Amino acid sequence: MDVSTNVSVIFLLGGIPELGANQTILAFPLCLLYIIALFGNCSILVIIKREQSLNQPMYILLAMLALTDFGVSLATLPTVLGIFCFNYNQIPLDACLTQMYFLHALAAMESGVLVAMAIDRLIAIWDPLRYASILTHSIIGKIGLLILFRSLCVVFPVPFLTKRFPFCKSHVLSHSYCLHQDIIRLACADTTVNSLYGLVAVLMTKGVDSMFIIISYIMILKAVLSIKANEARLKAFNTCVCHLCAVLLFYIPLIGLSVVHRFGKNASHLLPILMADIYLLVPPVINPVIYSVKTKPIRQKIFKAFRFTIMGKRTLSNRVTVIKIS
Repeated sequence: MDVSTNVSVIFLLGGIPELGANQTILAFPLCLLYIIALFGNCSILVIIKREQSLNQPMYILLAMLALTDFGVSLATLPTVLGIFCFNYNQIPLDACLTQMYFLHALAAMESGVLVAMAIDRLIAIWDPLRYASILTHSIIGKIGLLILFRSLCVVFPVPFLTKRFPFCKSHVLSHSYCLHQDIIRLACADTTVNSLYGLVAVLMTKGVDSMFIIISYIMILKAVLSIKANEARLKAFNTCVCHLCAVLLFYIPLIGLSVVHRFGKNASHLLPILMADIYLLVPPVINPVIYSVKTKPIRQKIFKAFRFTIMGKRTLSNRVTVIKIS
């Protein structure tokens, strides 16, 4: 197949093959997950923007994480719901490469934000008196721009490297969305350059980031253990629980998916599908729930917003009743 004919390539997204034509049985739980993810992350963004008391480095970084998770949900939503709600699994090459770019770029952004949050927790525990003077709004803004620039630039060559391939094999992808490892598996050409660049890109982003997170937590643990009072020690470490959960939710499925794609040739074909689903669908759902439950200011603002909404509806209902009676 000539490269010029790639414009007519249509990939078939995998979904869950065992379900066959019954993919729609998962429509309701997946719609529910997307509603939770979009509403949860959007709520955190709105609350942090509106509340002046939350205009602090920790919450600004949390807003960056929520924005990234919101983006991941939006990027996967069209194809996932297309498969499981409408049994539509076709995607043109250009649309597939666009989705692939945004998914990998957003994953690199999330990894960078998790590093920034780890450093934030380290400074808050090691030097709390200078915390506000070190992590100023200007510094946080520069960190955000650096994370964005790095993610967009590192992933930028991948769609162009992938589009040059002829695809003369099966056009059936393994997942409900387009991932680089999955697409190049179908190429009828030598994919060494893509594989090597993909590995380099992962090492430059998630590899470096995971190293910084590990170093940060070694230093955090050292600082926490140096605190003599057990209550103060527990309180200090408790500020890291949400971030630790977010890190584990992101990195464990990512490492598992990378290992399965590169070395799990004899593994069950369902394993990479489940790992990819956990990697892309679960963190945007769980992260806002964890931060809403464990972060007191966020929890209080959410309860306040709900209470205000409920009271407003009751007031409106009472007014309507009075008007009817009169």
